[in-house]
Amino acid sequence: MIMVTGANGNLASLTLRELAERKVSALGGSRTPGDGQRHLDFDAPAGLDLTGVSSLVLVSAGYAEDDQVIARHRALLDAAVRDGVVHVIYTSLTRTGDHLGFALAHRVTEDLVKASGLAWTVLRNGLYAELFGALLTWTPDGLESAFGDGALSAVARADLAAVTAIVASHPAAHTGKTYDLVGDPITAEDVAVRLDVTHRTIGLGEYRARLLADKALLPFQPPMLSSIATSIRHGLLGNSSPDLKNLLDRPLADAVTIAADTAASMRPVAR
Repeated sequence: MIMVTGANGNLASLTLRELAERKVSALGGSRTPGDGQRHLDFDAPAGLDLTGVSSLVLVSAGYAEDDQVIARHRALLDAAVRDGVVHVIYTSLTRTGDHLGFALAHRVTEDLVKASGLAWTVLRNGLYAELFGALLTWTPDGLESAFGDGALSAVARADLAAVTAIVASHPAAHTGKTYDLVGDPITAEDVAVRLDVTHRTIGLGEYRARLLADKALLPFQPPMLSSIATSIRHGLLGNSSPDLKNLLDRPLADAVTIAADTAASMRPVAR
């Protein structure tokens, strides 16, 4: 049986949907399980139950400080070894993302996965096209960001879910493989053109100040978001790899369209 962790999250829920559409039986695990899902709380290691699971899709339990994320992943991997899981598939971060503020937890987890004694596959996911669109800010004159004219090899979340489902369906064919799953590079200007608006670049200092002033953000998020902005701006995330196209059994989604649709959905309504 396949289990996908974080079943109520965006990537995991799309992966479960992909598996169902491919007629592959799979189970979701979640801290707040729905119908047909198993309770799975990474912060309560004693209660982790992976019995009957042969392939585990470990969707990164991010949105926390590194120590907490790594402890969660270590606890789940320990449970996987104890309960007889055969293969673990980890959703990690693209190879050029080492300088990003949230990379450390991914790289440490990759090491934990490889040291577990289980068969493994690492999916190094590029940043989402949806995220790129969401990080663009609307002004009365159009869009602005701290991205400058830098490009991001953005990828649609649905494409990553499809590849995850493909690998999980036949894990033995991907044992010991690390895939770099990125799409074609896009820029903020590409999105602005698609939406027929202008794009203005702001400085990284101004961007960081705005993030620090945003009381809705958790303490670790401003440096994380700043690292994304400066990495895109200075050309560190426009990497290429054939892995996504080679693994996917359909054409790639258009990242510009997805980013533009996401940005458009966040446009303030004129009063």
